[in-house]
Order: sequence, then C-alpha cells, then structure tokens
Amino acid sequence: MSIRFTTKARRGLIAWPVAVVLAFGVVGCGGGGDDDKPDASPASSRSSESKPDAQEKEPSETLAELKGPSGLFLKITAAQRDAGGFVTVSGDLKNDSSKTVNVPVQVSGNETEIIRNGKSLGGATLVDSKSKKRYYVLRDTEGRPLTTTNFPALKSGESLPVFMQFPAPPASTTEVTLQLPMFTPGTIDISG
Repeated sequence: MSIRFTTKARRGLIAWPVAVVLAFGVVGCGGGGDDDKPDASPASSRSSESKPDAQEKEPSETLAELKGPSGLFLKITAAQRDAGGFVTVSGDLKNDSSKTVNVPVQVSGNETEIIRNGKSLGGATLVDSKSKKRYYVLRDTEGRPLTTTNFPALKSGESLPVFMQFPAPPASTTEVTLQLPMFTPGTIDISG
C-alpha cells in the first residue's frame, strides 16, 4: 500500500462521522413544529393587575440599623426565609459621612477561603439566642460567600444594595441578631 492510499482512506474515515453529525445538527436546528407555541413572552403576557414579585417590591420597613466605621450605615429592610432552607437578609449599605469611604476589609471576616475571594460581607453571622446557635454566611461550591462582593468606594451620601444568605434557623425561631465585624449588632425578625 502506498502512503497516498492510506492518507485518502483516513480522510474518508474521518469525513464520514463529521458528515453524519452535521446532518443531524441541521435537522435538529430546523424550525418545524413551532406553530403550536404561543408568540408572547412571559414578560409581555403579564397583566397590569398582577402583583410584583420579590425583586420588584418597594423597600419595606427598616428591620435594623447597624452603624459601622467611617460613617458607614447598614439598613436591613428584609430577612426572608426561603423554601430551600435559607434566610436571605437584604438592605442598603450607605455612606453617611462627608467624604468617600472604602468598605473595610474586616467585614469579610477572617476565614482564609472567604478572604481569598475578595471583599464581601462574609464575616456576617446570625445569632439565634433561643437555640444558642450561630449561623455563618453560606458559600457556593467554590468557596465564594453568598453575599454582595467587591464593593466600590462609596461617595458621600451614596448607598449600595446588599444581601447575605444564611442557613435557616428552625421555623420556630423568628428573631435573630445580625452581627457584622466593625458594625453594631442589630435584632431582626425573619419573615416567611
């Protein structure tokens, strides 16, 4: 056998599976059978009378106010128990001083894995005095805290929406204390 013959044979063996995959890809991308689907998207089919979802709600009452260093102020507006066994605490971090302030690195806590992922509210904890338990900020599978991360410098009067996610205390626990390094603690009520 010549080298030329074996090269042509190899090309033929490679070309055949590629052609089959391309043929199935074209058939799979065809537009047949789409006539049964409605043209309206979920957002456009929403009636004007529908209730807003959790992200569209107006900010509710203040649950707690935590004072921090350099004129930083954390106003907690929601502590919602989720169906998946989590509590999401959200609010606004505001600079009440007359100058630009950087969020201190200490609010990230002192755990190496959380610090490695940049500035965050990873040092926050929920304390359940009734059950005598402390709940730390949850992390994803790569060790990143489930909180607001990478804060910009806050100008005077500027605020930033923030969130923190924790494991949910027992359903009987409705009142917890939120603690954040360098901030005063605040007692909040969990809803849901």
